[in-house]
Formats: sequence, structure tokens, C-alpha cells
Amino acid sequence: MTHPVFCWLAAVLTLLAWHVPRIFEWAMQSPLLHALQQFTFLATGILFWWPVVRPWPGTSVWPRWSIPLYLLLATLPCDALSAFLTFCGRVVYPAYLDGSRHFPLSPLQDQECAGALMWVWVTVAYLIPAVFITLQILAPPVSRAEEERPVN
Repeated sequence: MTHPVFCWLAAVLTLLAWHVPRIFEWAMQSPLLHALQQFTFLATGILFWWPVVRPWPGTSVWPRWSIPLYLLLATLPCDALSAFLTFCGRVVYPAYLDGSRHFPLSPLQDQECAGALMWVWVTVAYLIPAVFITLQILAPPVSRAEEERPVN
């Protein structure tokens, strides 16, 4: 279950499935389905980050250089969804037409702001670790002698 392909697909498909308007509406109307939605987001989020964080030492399924690509490819479906929500020009989720408003925005403006925020946040959240891992990979290896040498 922690193979990077499975982790990536589980997270991406969960994100996209729960954003299908009819499924999203069902989750908004049912507390049980909404709890399931939140649980699947959490579970697949943990799975998604597993190959990146590698919480236990051991042999990795994929070489470390593939992880920045894994993260970059994960931004694409999220970016497509975010762009759709930002630029589609109509309210995608009817539940937001009737809901209470916490900000002085129309439902369409709220959706556009949410789509833009999601777009920026996902890109930053995935690309910062990708850059960090790339820098680790490209850094010259440290010899044992250099590790043990005292710092003056």
C-alpha cells in the first residue's frame, strides 16, 4: 500500500472524486458521508506523503530522485481542478448558493477565491519539498571524516 504509484493514485483519485458536484453535494447533505469524505482525505493524504517523508528507515521502493517528479506530477490534477473552479464562470456546487455567507462575497466570487487559494497552496505545499529534496540529491556527498570533524 505504500508504493508511490498507489499512494499517488489514491490521493489524486480521492481528491477528484469528492469534487464531482453530485458526490460533493451528497457529502454536504449527510453528516456520515461528510465524515467519510474527511476521513478519506486524511487517509489518502497520509498515504500520499508516505513516499516523500519515509517515516521508517529502510529500503525505498523508488529512488529518491523520483520524488520531486512525484510531487510535480501531483500538482497537475490539483491545478486543473483549481483552475476549473477559479475560471469556470458558474457556481459548481449548488449547496453554496443557499448557504450562509461569512464574507461579503457572492457564491461565485467565493468559489473563485477558494479555487485560487487551493491552486497556490497546493503548488507551494508540493514544490517546497520537491526543491528541498532536489537540493539534497544534488548536494555533494559528505564523507565520514567530515561528519566526525569538530566544528571550530
